Amino acid sequence: MMQINTIRKHVPSSQVDDEQWGMVKTKGTQFDVGDRPFYVNGFNSYWLMILAADPSTRGKVTEVFKQAAAIGLTVCRTWGFNDGGWRALQKSPSVYDEDVFKALDFVVNEARKYRIRLILSLINNWDAYGGKAQYIKWARDAGVNVTSDDDFFSDQTVKTYFKNHVKNMLTRVNTYTKVMYKDDPTIFAWELMNEPQCASDPTGNRLQAWIQEMAFHVKSIDPDHLLEVGAEGFYGPSSPARLQANPNTYSGQVGTDFIRNHRVLGIDFASVHIYPDTWMLGATRETQLQFVQSWMQAHITDTESALGMPVLFTEFGVSTTKAPSAFNATSRDQFIQTVYGALLGSARRGGAGAGGLLWQLFPEGTDYMDDGYGVVLPKEAVTAGIMSAHSKKLQTFNASNSTLFMADCSYLPPQKEYLYLYVGVVYNEYAKIVVPHNYSGNFKFLGGNKVPRSSRLNIEITDNGFRMVPLE
Repeated sequence: MMQINTIRKHVPSSQVDDEQWGMVKTKGTQFDVGDRPFYVNGFNSYWLMILAADPSTRGKVTEVFKQAAAIGLTVCRTWGFNDGGWRALQKSPSVYDEDVFKALDFVVNEARKYRIRLILSLINNWDAYGGKAQYIKWARDAGVNVTSDDDFFSDQTVKTYFKNHVKNMLTRVNTYTKVMYKDDPTIFAWELMNEPQCASDPTGNRLQAWIQEMAFHVKSIDPDHLLEVGAEGFYGPSSPARLQANPNTYSGQVGTDFIRNHRVLGIDFASVHIYPDTWMLGATRETQLQFVQSWMQAHITDTESALGMPVLFTEFGVSTTKAPSAFNATSRDQFIQTVYGALLGSARRGGAGAGGLLWQLFPEGTDYMDDGYGVVLPKEAVTAGIMSAHSKKLQTFNASNSTLFMADCSYLPPQKEYLYLYVGVVYNEYAKIVVPHNYSGNFKFLGGNKVPRSSRLNIEITDNGFRMVPLE
């Protein structure tokens, strides 16, 4: 075997761990931690704070983190809200149940133990767990003249309620770690709202103004964490040529506008959801899977060319139990592999597809909460294996300071024993090349994405990534 060794100084693993637990940042169209790329394989478990609030179910939080960490999942998206109602975090504007807040403290601390970062969503567009409807109810009860739930985005009193909640959340001091939330790298990002929509204004102007105002507010308190909108990814009036990429006509009329919404100052990465089973009712499974590929490619392309930021598919899932879903457990796994395949294709060429979060994981004994999309890892070994394999592939990318390249040289002239050539890691300063055969002919390295020149290899960029070409 021929090997060109790196010149990087060895760094103890404990020090690397500390470095990699800094704040996640963006660098161009990639996430970055300690000057290393951070590709995400993650999951949703919205219920963590709710179960942590009850000592009899708190162990379920630890259980799901332990199971997720065992298959290499690194990011969890969960609710940082429960407004009014049962086990409310915020019982009324800026009035909190301290026991429930301590439950969220526990979630953050437990996530850190298992090296899992959190995306905390700050409010729901929908009625579950309060949402914007609860804020409107609070305002009405206070004598404010609001007529619809969409007044959440424009009424000054309601906006003040929400801004206060944001401040209270970001400046919370964790009772376990004594670290303020806004200073804790365990938090991957803040999400303004879960699936914001403002159908009363299909122009998108009202929602756009709200995003701008709230993004500024969040960043004025916490400039260090990443921030995302929480949108589903529907295209709107600002990009009429893209409307045909939407899953249906209605989705282009709900007040959201993918490209415009993500051009707001302070928004650091794009969020997209993928639900072909509910968005395309009646379509065949094959049609839905084709849509998944085109939907993902459209958003990866646009975040690269129009936005210059990473895109995280923050929810993707299909139901295996809710009629009339076209999916069962086996075809759901095919759907998951379709999503992972698109993300790996993007990662291999240094694209903007930065990761995905499956909707959703449950531990055993929580069937009563399953919405039809739940995955219980100990019971679904095949699905767990698919997710674990994807994690391992991403870990290889995350091990480098820049971009990892793989190259199939089987197309090269047969008189040479090239076999399979693997470029293990390509750094900003140098390259580590491992060639699994004893060929020692001359190669010239011309470079690529963030890669220096050397005198060994020629890398040629193709539609499918990178390949090695020997010089004559």
